[in-house]
Amino acid sequence: MAKPVLKIEDLHVAIDGREIIRGLDLTVQGGEVHAIMGPNGTGKSTLAQALMGHPRYEVTKGTVTLDGKDLLAMGVDERSRAGLFLAMQYPSEVSGVKTSDFLRAAINARRGEGNEIPIMQFIRKLDTAMKTLEMPQEMLSRYLNEGFSGGEKKRNEILQMKMLEPRIAILDEIDSGLDIDAIRIVAEGVGSMLTDEFGVLMITHYQRLLNYIRPHFVHVMMNGRIVKSGGPELAERLEAEGYDWLKEELGIELEHEETDTTVSQEA
Repeated sequence: MAKPVLKIEDLHVAIDGREIIRGLDLTVQGGEVHAIMGPNGTGKSTLAQALMGHPRYEVTKGTVTLDGKDLLAMGVDERSRAGLFLAMQYPSEVSGVKTSDFLRAAINARRGEGNEIPIMQFIRKLDTAMKTLEMPQEMLSRYLNEGFSGGEKKRNEILQMKMLEPRIAILDEIDSGLDIDAIRIVAEGVGSMLTDEFGVLMITHYQRLLNYIRPHFVHVMMNGRIVKSGGPELAERLEAEGYDWLKEELGIELEHEETDTTVSQEA
């Protein structure tokens, strides 16, 4: 199977008529981990939501393709079946739906009618994934994310990713609210999937996650654009020195915009 390729060209995204992303170019391929960093309000989570097809995020210009197919012409469910996955910063609670039932339904939706996963294969795969993430079996009988701690929700997002086996995964702040042990476990879950048939676009504020998931490329977003790209050393410098040196180097003054975090919570 060919390497997956997510290609973003001159992307512009608006929320409620206000442009947040203003011309973004990025290509993510299988076997690659791309980290996007930047101050609050620069468009990082907006990018994630727009790529997955949240209706509030309006793409006003640009193209996005996944394996050469027009991603923007697809509905959210079609994007998922095409191999795109989003681990959300604030996972939703779904009352009345057990975690195990949700996972099996999601897998079968991707496989299609008549090609459902056999129950014993599902159980074996689920058991292996849960052991990797150090998740107790009792979580499977609980309603999806209902009453889960922040750490449990984040592990459950990675569990979904491991079960669905997407071609490109977008990880939106999966380290927020996690202690060091939880970050290690989540990172190991991601790392165990990395092959030429799987690529990662990881949005984060902190170098600490990148200590466990070593990125091949680091990109800095400011004012809705990628303003600088580099390797892991770029993230290390940002962690040590902040963003002031980069703003001075590039002559950038940050605009005061609604933060991605606020938008994500409202969405």
